[in-house]
Amino acid sequence: METADMYISGVGSYLPGTVDVDHAVAAGWYPAEEAELHGIASVAVAGDVPAPEMALRAARTAVARSGRSPTDLDLLLYTSTWHQGPEGWPPQAYVQRHLVGDGVLSTQLKQGCNGMFAALELAASYLRAEPGRQAALLVAADNYGTPLADRWRMLPGAIAGDAGSALVLDTEPGFARLASVCSVSVSQAEEMHRCAEPLFPPGVTEGRPLDFAAHNDTFRRRAVAGGEGTMVLVTLDERMVEVIDRALAQAGVKAADVTRLTCMNTSQEIADQICEHRLGIPASRSTWDFGRTIGHCGASDQVLALEHLVRRGDLGPGDHLLMFAYGPGVTISAAVVEILESPAWSRARGGDA
Repeated sequence: METADMYISGVGSYLPGTVDVDHAVAAGWYPAEEAELHGIASVAVAGDVPAPEMALRAARTAVARSGRSPTDLDLLLYTSTWHQGPEGWPPQAYVQRHLVGDGVLSTQLKQGCNGMFAALELAASYLRAEPGRQAALLVAADNYGTPLADRWRMLPGAIAGDAGSALVLDTEPGFARLASVCSVSVSQAEEMHRCAEPLFPPGVTEGRPLDFAAHNDTFRRRAVAGGEGTMVLVTLDERMVEVIDRALAQAGVKAADVTRLTCMNTSQEIADQICEHRLGIPASRSTWDFGRTIGHCGASDQVLALEHLVRRGDLGPGDHLLMFAYGPGVTISAAVVEILESPAWSRARGGDA
């Protein structure tokens, strides 16, 4: 989707304190061999701070930085990857009650770790659909510190971190422009995130823990054993390159023009493989050095990286950030953000960096 008429006027985050991986290894939570292999240094752990509260804190910052009043907003999209509170309760209502009010459409998205990309596409379409619509608030939050989620072992090549993030997508110029956002699906790989687990009853209702690492391992072993499964893995790689190429083309830039690249906060070998071997972008341009200090924070990774880079002055006017993610399903997404100016809260402007 070409989104040259869509801007980012504010971003915000809530990042709790971190736990060092060395401590997790000493405590027996995380295998020493994986610590050495993956290079992750620490992980954000929120304790008993609920995910909706983290989302609200990030949203308040994003709205304040946008210069908008909460009453200017026309849409609230809340995305998450894990349970948010009491079953059957909509977490977006918490943000609506405490920040944006009842005059907006609010809903929750369940699109996995690339939920923010789906939110960007939907919000851009919604704002365009009716004259007079001004801005949308997009939030993401997760707290994995629950009995059915072992943050240290449930993900292949990553450790789950807790965080909240928020972004204001605007029809009026902001500090950045959303140059493009694209998604593609590879539904023949949907078994990758459920392999060997029945569809009914749902696992959480029987106390089965979330274990993407086990599902992924089973799927890949079956793929190698059967020729048709290997083609699915090849298709995933091809579609990833395809969607990134499309996002770059719609933004009018080439891979060589990308100032920084942010993927999901996974291991160093995965980040290097995506950057250098698949895209031809030097790994030094990635945000892995930041991501390795907070863990894989669900759908928040890319917005956290955007805020981090802009706040530190590592992205300035004319720079381009390529954002990439994939989620269960499998869906693969990419977006290009162009920085138009250094906002008041950035180090370049003497802000709070």
